[in-house]
Amino acid sequence: MARKRISEIRHQELIDATIRVIHRRGYAAATMQEIAAEAGASAASINYYFGSKERLLAATMRRMLGVLRAALLERYAEAKTPRARLDAVVAANFDDRLFTRAQCSVWMQFWSFAPQSETLARLHRINRVRVRSQFRAALRPLAPPLTRETARAALQAYMDGVWLEAAQSEGPLHPATARREAAKVVDLLLDARRGAAPGPEA
Repeated sequence: MARKRISEIRHQELIDATIRVIHRRGYAAATMQEIAAEAGASAASINYYFGSKERLLAATMRRMLGVLRAALLERYAEAKTPRARLDAVVAANFDDRLFTRAQCSVWMQFWSFAPQSETLARLHRINRVRVRSQFRAALRPLAPPLTRETARAALQAYMDGVWLEAAQSEGPLHPATARREAAKVVDLLLDARRGAAPGPEA
């Protein structure tokens, strides 16, 4: 494995500090100086790497989205059935590396400020399109066309709600529990279809 350059390590440290400070202070109140101090760096270094707080938040979100993609690919590699691929999409969003109070808080604030910034709004659109596509592909062999989109929307709304609640929580989060509860929601959606009266597609 290639060794990381000092600049890559410094970049990651600044993003980690950004997550902690935004979680603690809020995006609007957090300053570049506070984030630099949290990382044990100078304000000049954070300006050198990012240039603005908006670009710093965008870099932070790209890092979090990268973690999400990695978690999904890892689970896809082990998924051998259509249901397992659907579970992989859901579980990746509650990965241990991603589902923390601080990162949930930053994610919610990103959603809040995205409409005010074209850079952030573009990241938001890309992620939403990607998630919709992943769910639609996973649901295609499991749900008929008439109910597939409803199931997709329900699952996305459920995940958004869990992340919002997590961002406002005061205690520690338990990703494994979140994954189990999300799997139960998938069970309910699929069982509801199986329990429905037979129709033309049955």
